[in-house]
Amino acid sequence: MTQHKPVAVLGGGSFGTAIANLLAENGHHVVQWMRDPQQAQAIRDNRENPRYLKGIKVHVGVEPVTDLAAVITASELFFVALPSSALRSVLQPFAGRLAGKQLVSLTKGIEAASFKLMSQILEEIAPQARIGVLSGPNLAREIAEHALTATVVASDDEALCQNVQALLHGPTFRVYASNDRYGVELGGALKNVYAIIAGMAVALDMGENTKSMLITRALAEMTRFAVSQGANPMTFLGLAGVGDLIVTCSSPKSRNYQVGFALGQGLSLDDAVSRLGEVAEGVNTLKVLKARAEALQVYMPLVAGLHAILFEGRTLAQVIELLMRAEPKTDTDFISPSGF
Repeated sequence: MTQHKPVAVLGGGSFGTAIANLLAENGHHVVQWMRDPQQAQAIRDNRENPRYLKGIKVHVGVEPVTDLAAVITASELFFVALPSSALRSVLQPFAGRLAGKQLVSLTKGIEAASFKLMSQILEEIAPQARIGVLSGPNLAREIAEHALTATVVASDDEALCQNVQALLHGPTFRVYASNDRYGVELGGALKNVYAIIAGMAVALDMGENTKSMLITRALAEMTRFAVSQGANPMTFLGLAGVGDLIVTCSSPKSRNYQVGFALGQGLSLDDAVSRLGEVAEGVNTLKVLKARAEALQVYMPLVAGLHAILFEGRTLAQVIELLMRAEPKTDTDFISPSGF
């Protein structure tokens, strides 16, 4: 990628803004596309994105823009931080102009109708583009505040991985590479479901042992599903698996955790989501994941249990009781009880 071409970030949310700031701090010219002209003007005037990252200064090297056609013409590498529900409709009109471009998805979600991950949608829209994903234990505000953070860029395009590493790597942000794009991306999407359960458990004061049990059984469940779809189980022992699961299930800064916490306090699902004021991908992912797991006959008791709480009138205490009554099997699906 030639140095004079701007790096593009598509999306004006918290994660897109945090990544745009990182890129600019590393000396790159960044154009950040957002749909809302008022939001773009507010960032230009005040160097702050108040709706999503209040109190964080947006670097002067980040240029907020609203002309997507111009951005696609000017840039070669795009960090795609659009909501999962909007990604297809935003990029489809420009499909023919994305050939050969590098598209790195930052969005952790699954398309409801097709069960496609975001990078698979990008691939479908732009089959001639070079596709990757970025995922890991990456709370946007902490990245923006320069907390020490690591992430994973995943693609079978090694040059793309190296390019992303060179662009983002800095004193507080470390980028590891993987060729298991599907596993890395699936880990990022699935953990959102379990963060809702974890938030509920904390609100209900269920104790550290219970939270630990929920997180580790969630990891087993995520891995079981992903491996059934061709992912590498070892991916889930890394940043994009257990790393992302831990931070999302244990931090009040996690949107999905916040929804779960509100549910645990007795709010309805609609009220919990309204209180958040942002997209909590886990709620959407839960519906499609439960249906998919049943169709594939993959055993996912926590997914079934959370679905029963949110949509079938069960309580978390009832779900945990059913979990405790189930027949105990091996601790992990990929290590036999004899150790071989």
